[in-house]
Amino acid sequence: MKFLRDINVADKRVLVRVDFNVSLDAGGNITDDFKIRATLPTIKYLVAAGAKIILMSHLKALDKNEKYSLKPVVERLTKLAGQEIRFVNDCISEEAVQAAAGLKAGEILLLENLRFYKEEKENNEFFAKKLAALGEVYVNDAFAECHRDFTSSTVTITQFLPSYAGLLLEAEIKNLTKVRDQHEHPFCVIIGGAKISTKIKLIKSFLNKADDIVLGGALANTILHAKGIVGKSIIEESMAAEFNNLEITNTKLHLPLDALVCADRDNMATCHIGPVGFIQPGESILDIGFDSEKLFSNVIKTAKMVIWNGPMGLFENDFFAHGTRAIAEAITSSEAFSVVGGGETIAYLEKNGLADKFSFISTGGGAMLKFLSGEAMPGIEALG
Repeated sequence: MKFLRDINVADKRVLVRVDFNVSLDAGGNITDDFKIRATLPTIKYLVAAGAKIILMSHLKALDKNEKYSLKPVVERLTKLAGQEIRFVNDCISEEAVQAAAGLKAGEILLLENLRFYKEEKENNEFFAKKLAALGEVYVNDAFAECHRDFTSSTVTITQFLPSYAGLLLEAEIKNLTKVRDQHEHPFCVIIGGAKISTKIKLIKSFLNKADDIVLGGALANTILHAKGIVGKSIIEESMAAEFNNLEITNTKLHLPLDALVCADRDNMATCHIGPVGFIQPGESILDIGFDSEKLFSNVIKTAKMVIWNGPMGLFENDFFAHGTRAIAEAITSSEAFSVVGGGETIAYLEKNGLADKFSFISTGGGAMLKFLSGEAMPGIEALG
């Protein structure tokens, strides 16, 4: 694989695939600019090197709708980069071609949402060629998209331009390879949240590598569901069978001992903390309890390396975020090399000013899990 620092980009049109798939509120305002900030080192490097920079990204679903426009990113990126960001209302139109051709060294152009074209998710050769025609060099800095095998702007496009990994992608590969292949012991893996189907492979792949695997959130609920003790808690029913082949009695696995449960999450009077074995049919687990926090924290504080993906509960409500904060504080107060990923987890850390206390924060959720599980990463392999 070739990296951005391997090429002289002075006065060249550099087409950069970034991940500006940011969170927006109902008014279309950016609520979390972490992904934009993560790409700044590559952008600033290219500016300083005298490149003509063309940025391309997707935003949310495949739907040519104004609410999915990348226009809100322009203002935020302008502030963060400290210079004007040009914008065009398409990504392969004649307007885009002319705008790219007219760039001067150090100038930046942002293209409109790639997914306004269905071909972006079809590995479409014609679409990839149209994108490639805008630049002379291609740089992939969108790690969060590298696990997908259908994306024209990360896979197919590499057939038409000299292709390199950006500084963010380089950092992702370096740090995630370290925890996947060169882990220090004791080695602790913490998995929470939902989207169990994307996490079960990671758990299985690390059973023989990790010293401890801590499970919380809907993931733990689904395991406890097999024992019939989660009441009406959120689970992923379709994945319950997957745990039949998982040794849930394995001493490496740590499940919640107790939980904060509620009969009605909107009525705090119905909430209490109790052992998981005594949850009533009408109650839902919304956070881990204090005994679980103590157990998990004791495991974490002895670790030399930690991976964390997924909250312990319904962290969006501060009342149910105590367990997630306890995990964050246990990691940051330890001396472990710590890697965290997943949109929900990062959002919590950003909101509470804890993000900069981790050794490395991955911009990928599903991509991080697949990389660590040893699965194929088409976007990275295409650069080889």
